[in-house]
Amino acid sequence: MRVSSNQGTSPTAVDWARSSLVTLANAVGLDGLAAATVRPGLLAAVDQHAAAVRDSLHGDRRPLTAAALAGYADGMCAAAEEYGWRPADAPIDWVEADWVMLRLLAICALTAALDTPSPQPPPL
Repeated sequence: MRVSSNQGTSPTAVDWARSSLVTLANAVGLDGLAAATVRPGLLAAVDQHAAAVRDSLHGDRRPLTAAALAGYADGMCAAAEEYGWRPADAPIDWVEADWVMLRLLAICALTAALDTPSPQPPPL
């Protein structure tokens, strides 16, 4: 049975962004962020990459969104693949992680912070 176009729901950009970020978190973020908690050098690298992503997306002037982060990750991966980069098939060795993997891990860290309220000044 065919569903006419006006009866089915199609995914929105927000759905795509969330799905893309969940996929990234499962592939990179969960293990990578856990590794960063016990490897200070990795955590520092992730923080530097996160600052660069924030700067690229003008995160100091407007709030980061799931759509912006997903679009950034998608575009970055497409560009890296044009230059021959391929995602690792095996578990990632975070001690030897390349620039692309560190940047993707930083995107995961920024994504995790999206739902965290920003600090507010104490009431006067």
